[in-house]
Amino acid sequence: MGTVGAGTLQVIQDNQAEIDARARINIRVTHVGARNKELDSSQADIRLSKDIFEVARDPDVDILVESIGGIEPAKSLVLEAMASGKDVVTANKALIALHGNELFAAAEESGVTLSFEAAVAGAIPVIRSLRDGLAANRINSLAGIINGTGNFILTEMRDHGRSFEAVLSEAQDLGYAEADPTFDVEGIDAAHKLTILASIAFGIPLCFDEVYTEGISKLEKMDVQFAEELGYRIKHLGVAKATEQGVEIRVHPTLIPESMLLAEVDGVMNAVWIDGNASGPTLFYGAGAGALPTASSVVADIVDIARNHHDEAGNGVPHLGVDSAKQKDIPVLPISECTTAFYMRITAADKPGVMLAITQVLTDAGVSIDAIIQKEAEKKSSQVPIVLITSEAKESVLNHALQQIEALEDIVEPVVRIRAESFEG
Repeated sequence: MGTVGAGTLQVIQDNQAEIDARARINIRVTHVGARNKELDSSQADIRLSKDIFEVARDPDVDILVESIGGIEPAKSLVLEAMASGKDVVTANKALIALHGNELFAAAEESGVTLSFEAAVAGAIPVIRSLRDGLAANRINSLAGIINGTGNFILTEMRDHGRSFEAVLSEAQDLGYAEADPTFDVEGIDAAHKLTILASIAFGIPLCFDEVYTEGISKLEKMDVQFAEELGYRIKHLGVAKATEQGVEIRVHPTLIPESMLLAEVDGVMNAVWIDGNASGPTLFYGAGAGALPTASSVVADIVDIARNHHDEAGNGVPHLGVDSAKQKDIPVLPISECTTAFYMRITAADKPGVMLAITQVLTDAGVSIDAIIQKEAEKKSSQVPIVLITSEAKESVLNHALQQIEALEDIVEPVVRIRAESFEG
């Protein structure tokens, strides 16, 4: 009965007639497990248990909705419910990303369904769209703004020239960010969600430990402004790509062209861009969090399960799109083997020949320059920022070039490097 649980109960009660008609069976909340909550007088017909496991043990419950979050006791609760023959709906991205392989195997063994649409991007039905609606496609790549807190911070930094620290403080005051914002601003939350999307997209097991994860806490407002001058916007993206060598699965700040629809997704909104070889590019946009948007996806899963009960035949859709026995053994590439373009901000002494030395290093490495901004030194300063956008290069090649650039006598600070993508479909 936290944010998602209370929202789910509200949606079921408010939209009872529509939900029952679409499910072709009556759906009722009969039992709630909540350790520190009370039900109001309008919910007197619902049993309340302080021991949340009582819901899993209740023989009259058909579907258990887990809206606790975190790993324990959520994992034990889900396993017990499935072992007792109950279908489960969860909004718990961390649970699925870290333990989904085990949980889906347990669901198959018990002959039940474990549904998780609400685990990624709130109200956006991206799981169902990727798994079912785009089932005819070989997925080439996907990219998502899948954390509203980070997107709100970057939007404010761009629109108002504010620092990361100032906007984070406001996000906490507004309730967009937790008191400990690490999961949001360091990319862990997005990595959980990207793990799930990549598994469905490429038919591979869940592999959270292999996802490269980088946050936005070190971004400076000047880089956001330079990106704008170059015709780009910085977004904190989850990116997954299929290549001949393997799959790239990575979360990091990314420059994308301002002409892309994805670049227009601002504030706390979410969006996922998917490129299929038959469908071409598609974009899914909507509210990525909140009580009612997330509950919308939870209840959609409940309706799907209820329809299958009504028909007395499962829909036959594997949890992650393909049977576990048919999942592909495709390597996840380390970030050093991934290929992108790069934004570089180099702080150099204001002397002749510096730009020539930088370009020579990049030329020797086989990296060309696609765009450049070279500012004049400010008064009373002997330093000048040089901003570049490079062509695509393998990360390991670019890293070696950066070491050589930073070793130049007239480079006075570590080079700021941000990956850049165009997502041409």
